[in-house]
Amino acid sequence: MRARDDLAIVIAADPGLPSRRAAAIQDDVRALLADLYQCDVRVSTTTSTLRTLPHGDIDTATASAIADDYERCDAVVVLTEVPRRTRGQPLVAEAFPDESLVVISCPTLGAWATRARIQRVLVDSVTRVVGDPPAGQEPPRRLRWSGWSERASRGSLTLHADTVTGAPRLVMGMVAANEPARTAPRLSGALAAATATGAFGVFYSSIWQMAAALSPQRLAVIAVMAMVAMVAWLMVSNRLWDRRERARLATVILLYNLSTVLTLALVVAALFVVLFVVILGASALVIDPGFMGQVLGEDATVGSYVRLALLAASMGVVAGALGSNFDSDTDLRQLTHGQRERARVRDDAEGAPGT
Repeated sequence: MRARDDLAIVIAADPGLPSRRAAAIQDDVRALLADLYQCDVRVSTTTSTLRTLPHGDIDTATASAIADDYERCDAVVVLTEVPRRTRGQPLVAEAFPDESLVVISCPTLGAWATRARIQRVLVDSVTRVVGDPPAGQEPPRRLRWSGWSERASRGSLTLHADTVTGAPRLVMGMVAANEPARTAPRLSGALAAATATGAFGVFYSSIWQMAAALSPQRLAVIAVMAMVAMVAWLMVSNRLWDRRERARLATVILLYNLSTVLTLALVVAALFVVLFVVILGASALVIDPGFMGQVLGEDATVGSYVRLALLAASMGVVAGALGSNFDSDTDLRQLTHGQRERARVRDDAEGAPGT
C-alpha cells in the first residue's frame, strides 16, 4: 500500500465513561497512527449517543452520518457502553470497511487497564477500515485475548473476546460503566437515615451488650444480610430489575441485571464502610473504656468497639434501606444499562435492517 499524505479519524463516544476515555487516549492514538502510517494524523473527538434499533441492534446509518459534520473523515470510531454479543461471545469491535465505521464496545474491554486495551483495539480496528499501513510497518494485530473473523452477512469484520475470560470481563466493564463511585452520593438520604439509626448503638448500653454477646461470625452474617436487604430494596422500590421482552434478548437482560446488582452491592458496601468508620470513631470518642467495661462486666478492648460498630452499622443499613431512594429521577435513569438503553432506542427505525 502506498504511503498516505494524511489521515483524519473521528472518535465519537457515548456520554460518561466512554467519552472521558476517548479524551484520555486521543493524543496517544494520534501518535500511534502517525507512527504506523508515517503521515500526519488528525484525531477529533465528539460526544454522541449511539442509537440502537428497537430489536436491539446498532443503528450503523446514524453512526456513519457523524462523518458528515467534518470536512475530512477517513474513519468514524464509535466508543459505546452498549454490551454486544454475537455467536454467544462478547463482541469487542466490529469494523465496516464499506462504511468507514468501527464500533467498539467499551464494557467488553473490562474495568481495569482499559486505556491500553482501547488504544490497541482502536488502532487495530482503524487498519481494518482505512487499509494496511505502508510496507515495513507492522499493524498491531496480535491481540492474544481475542481474534478477528469475517461476518459475511453484514460485510463486516468482528473482534470477539476470549470465550472463557470474555464474559466476566464484560460484566465488570458494565459495572464500571455504571460508575459506582458516582452513584454512591445519590444515596445521601439513605446515609443520613442510616447514620441516625446507627447512632443509637453509641448511646444505648443494651446494644453494647448484644454486640459483645455475638460471635464475629454471626456479626459478619448480620452485616452481609443487612447489605443484601438494602440492595434488594433498592432494586424493587426503584424498579431496576429489567424484564425480558424478547427471547433473543434473554442473555443481554441477564447481563443488565447482574451488572446492576453488582453496582448496587459496591455502593451499599461503600456506604456500610463509611457508616462503620463513623460509628467506630464516635463510639471511641463518646464511650469511656472504663464505663463500657462496667456495663459489659469485662475489660473493654478494641474488639469491643469494633463489634459495637459492626452491629450498629448493620442496624443503620437496614433502617436506611427501608427509607432509602435515589435523590432524583434523572440519577435513577442514568444508573443502569437497561435504563440508559431505553433512552437510545430509535423509535422511528422499526423494520430497519439489523446489525
